[in-house]
Amino acid sequence: MRTARLRTVHPVLWAGWAALAAGAVLCVLGWYGVSGERYAERQLPYLASCTVPGAALIVAGAVLLAHGRGALAAARVEELYGLLVAAEPAEAEESAAAADAPLAVSGDLLMVPGGTLWHRADCPLVAGKGESVPVDAKLLASGELGPCPICEPVEETD
Repeated sequence: MRTARLRTVHPVLWAGWAALAAGAVLCVLGWYGVSGERYAERQLPYLASCTVPGAALIVAGAVLLAHGRGALAAARVEELYGLLVAAEPAEAEESAAAADAPLAVSGDLLMVPGGTLWHRADCPLVAGKGESVPVDAKLLASGELGPCPICEPVEETD
């Protein structure tokens, strides 16, 4: 898939660079011809035969380069998508099972002073924080603290 798509893109890029180079050469030739003529009626043939087509080639080359680079990027995205889709289904099942499991399973409940949520002790939001303290049962009963949406703690009933 990669080589077939990229083989069709590279000629477009080469054509774009060639058009830009030819346009630049024509513009330089036109400028050189115009600069050697004193009268405007003698300058017009150089403008018509070199400078205007040179400018058109420069624009065409820029369009070809933009199209070629866009097609190249699209080919790379298709290749990456193919690699992503080609992943083994067993890996997808394992990752889906891991996604369904809670991030934290500890039974100890903690909170950060001044915070609005209560967490399990191994929740990534409070794990390793020295300022986290055990949850006061009065705060839980009053409803001032809500459960963490990350670790989904369950309120212990005594």
